Amino acid sequence: MILVITPELIVPNEPDSINQMFYEGLDLLHIRKPWISRNEMIEFITQIDESFRSQLVLHRHYDLGKEYHISRFHFRETDREQGKCKPFLPENIISTSVHDIRTYNTLDKEWEYAFISPFFPSISKKGYGADSTIKEEIQSRNNPDVKLIALGGIDQDNIHEVFGSGADGAALLGAVWESEEPLKVFKKCRNVLMS
Repeated sequence: MILVITPELIVPNEPDSINQMFYEGLDLLHIRKPWISRNEMIEFITQIDESFRSQLVLHRHYDLGKEYHISRFHFRETDREQGKCKPFLPENIISTSVHDIRTYNTLDKEWEYAFISPFFPSISKKGYGADSTIKEEIQSRNNPDVKLIALGGIDQDNIHEVFGSGADGAALLGAVWESEEPLKVFKKCRNVLMS
């Protein structure tokens, strides 16, 4: 499974790039834009081809899910710890984030998957994750109910290591959006997995 997370700020031609990635086989898109208003979020969602709405994951403005037929919602670690994810219906698919394997191993099966980060040193946040041991920690994984998605520093040169380590998926962020050609980077990562 390959996921892409949006950059926090809107980048030029972002919805076009997203639609093209979906046409090229993107599994899920996480819309993580903490600073945009509800109306800006509506404008963003409506620029994505309606046939891909079921593959969108909201990080906020969750109430828009019903209106736009989006049933996937992501909760930050702090939101999960504070119990802010309880009012969701059983047909909703929820995901979360963790930063160590011990926390991941304690997640209940209500969670479809969890991002674990930083897997490699971050591309978009310079210096973040340089001392990370998550790649080694995955050997201690013992939670069969929740898929594990690696996040942080993943690109076409190291994505094979993600799946070789036992992760169920990879989330791309910096490699895609820090590039002049986001679609090209996505396709390269996808091609590594297909070969």
